[in-house]
Amino acid sequence: MNLSAKTCFTITIFSVFTLFISCKSWNKTQKGAAIGTAAGAGAGAVIGRASGNTALGAIIGAAVGGTAGVLIGRQMDKQAREIEANLPSAKVERIGEGILVELNDKILFDFDKSDLTSTAKANLNKFIEVLKEYPDTDIEIQGHTDDVGTESYNKSLSRRRANAVESYLGIKGVSTGRLSTKGFGENAPVYDNSSADGQSKNRRVDFLITANKKMKSDAKKNAAN
Repeated sequence: MNLSAKTCFTITIFSVFTLFISCKSWNKTQKGAAIGTAAGAGAGAVIGRASGNTALGAIIGAAVGGTAGVLIGRQMDKQAREIEANLPSAKVERIGEGILVELNDKILFDFDKSDLTSTAKANLNKFIEVLKEYPDTDIEIQGHTDDVGTESYNKSLSRRRANAVESYLGIKGVSTGRLSTKGFGENAPVYDNSSADGQSKNRRVDFLITANKKMKSDAKKNAAN
């Protein structure tokens, strides 16, 4: 990429990111359409790093934008509402053309453990009910920790937790082809690690729900009609 192209790309990314954070009067579907029009996978990665939000970058990177993005957004609106109704203990957020579902360790794991508790399985069963209703989505499972302990240990713990959740979803009938995992350890905190409450909230598993190839293809066909 030459200097001129890099400059244009940087301006585009900055404009998209500014658009996302400034248009507070827009709903999530409208923001998704605007962001997806300008931002692809590379742009999503840049925006995610710039904002410190791994979910934001990944979801924006998966966006298609335009009218197809609006159609996808409407399906995601419906799915997000059903997740909130089925799993009130989760934090559910619509971002662009995707959904971020956050579950902390109090819901899923005992402290410093990666084995799912009985309560965790009960909560995941409610979540799984909705995931099965919307088979045309991909789910990235991200493990996160607080900053207590060594970075290498926390990275390993976050991976084990994400893998434990992936395994359980697969056992319960969610297609493994829809699932992927990442372990970020302590490197992507969303809350303040200087307090016990913030540390507890950072010990979390995030689910990034985005349209798969079929949903995107169907949305583009419907948008063209």
